[in-house]
Amino acid sequence: MNMRILAAMAGAALAAVAGWYILSALAPQPPGQDGADGAGTAAPGAPIVAVSLPETLSEQARIGKRAFEAKCAECHGANAAGREGTAPPLVHRYYEPGHHGDAAFMRAAQAGVRAHHWPFGDMPPVEGLTDADVKAITRYVRELQKANGIF
Repeated sequence: MNMRILAAMAGAALAAVAGWYILSALAPQPPGQDGADGAGTAAPGAPIVAVSLPETLSEQARIGKRAFEAKCAECHGANAAGREGTAPPLVHRYYEPGHHGDAAFMRAAQAGVRAHHWPFGDMPPVEGLTDADVKAITRYVRELQKANGIF
């Protein structure tokens, strides 16, 4: 076989492997692959991820924090860190805007959501939240995510 053809084939193979490696490193991993799977590795109810708090929150995020604490923290934990055996962290790359946009938070609160990333089961609708409440909660979660390098 011609050496140029062999070199071209080797280069193409190397590029394919490098591309696969880069894409797999950037892609969200299934639960259990990133150390935060809620599969009983910590005490029940323990936070699943460590969350760094932003120095300041916008006014809307402060309103959202109060609503989150009243309606969401029981399952999703303080500062959206998740609760082992109960519910996932929202400060996680699965919930970044490019994967779960703000409308996904609205739908989840209004209609619930079927489990698809985590082994916690389905999330029921959240009673007593207005659209404005959910928008403020989403703003709070987005500001937490940004402070933790999610986007």
